[in-house]
Amino acid sequence: MAEFWPLNMLQPNYNQARALPPASELAVPGPALLRAWTLENKRPGRLLRANRQQLKEYKLGRRAAICLEPLQKEEHLGPQEVLLRTQMRIPGQRLYAPAVDLVWDTARGSTAGALRQRVADCYALPVEKIEIAKYFPEKFEWLPISSWNQQVTRKKKKKKQDNLQGAPYYLKDGDTIGIKNLLVDDNEDFSTIRDDIGKENLKQQALGKRLSREALRAQSGDMLSSSGTPARPRGPEAALSIHVGSFR
Repeated sequence: MAEFWPLNMLQPNYNQARALPPASELAVPGPALLRAWTLENKRPGRLLRANRQQLKEYKLGRRAAICLEPLQKEEHLGPQEVLLRTQMRIPGQRLYAPAVDLVWDTARGSTAGALRQRVADCYALPVEKIEIAKYFPEKFEWLPISSWNQQVTRKKKKKKQDNLQGAPYYLKDGDTIGIKNLLVDDNEDFSTIRDDIGKENLKQQALGKRLSREALRAQSGDMLSSSGTPARPRGPEAALSIHVGSFR
């Protein structure tokens, strides 16, 4: 399980950030043993890659917060390498094993097939015996990543879509990838009990907001009715004459 140290202020570089608590409480030999992330919605967001680059060059804004993640070994990510969190689904349970970091070199291919092969190699499994999905924590949903080679026939459309860094996956640093070993788990579901609870909470929040809006509209209507605003006077009725002509 990754450990993160939140920092409430931006520092010029990693070396100065290491001097802040709680990073200063642990012996970290160098910046290559740290990852720095922006903190977004109380979770790591954007990975700040260049250890030697000053944080002000990232144009994060004055109120930005960062967190540091300690590493067991040095890491030097290339510009086209994506850091993913992979989790193997536990057979027979709606649970996942602890996350394992996986570096995906998109220079060798950013397709679904390329990622599936990278995951299969990492877990020493046949590529045809795994299924993978991206997790969207804000929605508590898993989106399966299937191979488009058999689904897309138009070459132009395939070239546009078969890139996991584009729609609908938008894979980026820090994304969670769920993995199912089809040799021991043939269940199509990727979700967990925590996802069920999260979705129910989202429904309740949406319902609460809708009821609040309806109550506000009703209250506004009652206030207008009770304000005693006189009705607009009707104008005088005009006489109506009907003439029937002869069409013979």
